Amino acid sequence: MIVNSITKGWEIIYQRAHGLLAVDIAQHWQKKSRPARWVETLAAVTEHDDAQEAWHAHYHLSDVGAPQDFTLQPFSLQQAQAITRMAAYKSQWIGLLISSHITFLYESLRGKSKAIDDFLDEQKQHQAKWKKELNLDKNAIEMAYGLLQWCDRCSLILCKGDLPEAQRDLEIFTMPDGIQYFIKQRNDQSISVKPWPFEINEFEVMVESRALRQLQFKDDKALELALKNAPVEYKKWIFKR
Repeated sequence: MIVNSITKGWEIIYQRAHGLLAVDIAQHWQKKSRPARWVETLAAVTEHDDAQEAWHAHYHLSDVGAPQDFTLQPFSLQQAQAITRMAAYKSQWIGLLISSHITFLYESLRGKSKAIDDFLDEQKQHQAKWKKELNLDKNAIEMAYGLLQWCDRCSLILCKGDLPEAQRDLEIFTMPDGIQYFIKQRNDQSISVKPWPFEINEFEVMVESRALRQLQFKDDKALELALKNAPVEYKKWIFKR
């Protein structure tokens, strides 16, 4: 989950909701630049952060009982195995994109344990097999995965409230073709992206969030219950060319 500190406590956005926002952004991508396997690519974008750990013990809490942002949680081999397995059940293309994302995120952990090394080696083997069987050129695969990363990054910027003040630009991502994209929030609160990568000139996206006034929790179950009882709020943004 994404955890933001707010004046009244905590703002929580589930990672699955972040994935939904990412695909909401992706669906507006300009048609001429969309991967050939478009529906499968959208599925990979929305599912790239699924299979989170169940609510148990204190996995979602810090040492003092505060809700913990996903970036601070330890690597879960179980989640990584689950998400790559589920992706491969859908299609080789989805499996390739999700596996590539997992490798990108966790290759730096190589050497930490034999189990992690074996898992990373297995992903490399799967990727090589799928690339050969899909018979797609390297550039097409890199651009499709680049789109997943682009939308993931853009969604996280919005969910974490990272848009700079005073209409300053923030880099989203540099695509494999070398094009560098920037995002900013105008004075009227609309969102600008340069260069403009979308098919239409204006659209709205949103994500569900929950606000918690309680600052600490005794365990994951208590946090889960509080989130279930918290009212759902909607964070919305208008992208405008």
